[in-house]
Amino acid sequence: MAGLVHKVTHTAANGLPLGAEANPKKVRLIIFDHGIFHRLLGLEFSKKLLLDDFDFINKGNIAEQFVALEQLKYKLKTRSTRLFYWHREKRGSNAEVDFIIVKNGKIIPVEVKSGTTGKMQSIRIFIREKHADYGIRISLENFCTYENIKVYPLYAVHNLLND
Repeated sequence: MAGLVHKVTHTAANGLPLGAEANPKKVRLIIFDHGIFHRLLGLEFSKKLLLDDFDFINKGNIAEQFVALEQLKYKLKTRSTRLFYWHREKRGSNAEVDFIIVKNGKIIPVEVKSGTTGKMQSIRIFIREKHADYGIRISLENFCTYENIKVYPLYAVHNLLND
């Protein structure tokens, strides 16, 4: 209730509103502060910020955390703070899309990557199964497009939300 933790709820994403097919038993949690999140992970950035070869295993989680918080900041302006994700419910499938958003009345899958590589298999499955017009990948790449997947740099998440 204090707003320190927010839920990202699973949705089947078959139509609007996304919350109509949300499953409150399937959630991921986002901590509403990067500093606290880093502390819980045991990261001491003050010692590592000046290192050239700094790399860590949790950077994917940190990238997702950043994108989630940017969405929450944007959604606070519109008074809707619910976040959704999707995973394929078919047996033996491990396809999962980090966030499902609605833009211009359309359901859009959003995949977050902490680097510049990845096959984008899950987002392609979502686009094919849900007949989405396109998907969005947020990564360390520059603005570009791969077929029906638009790429936004991690630093430009606000562009995605304000378009």
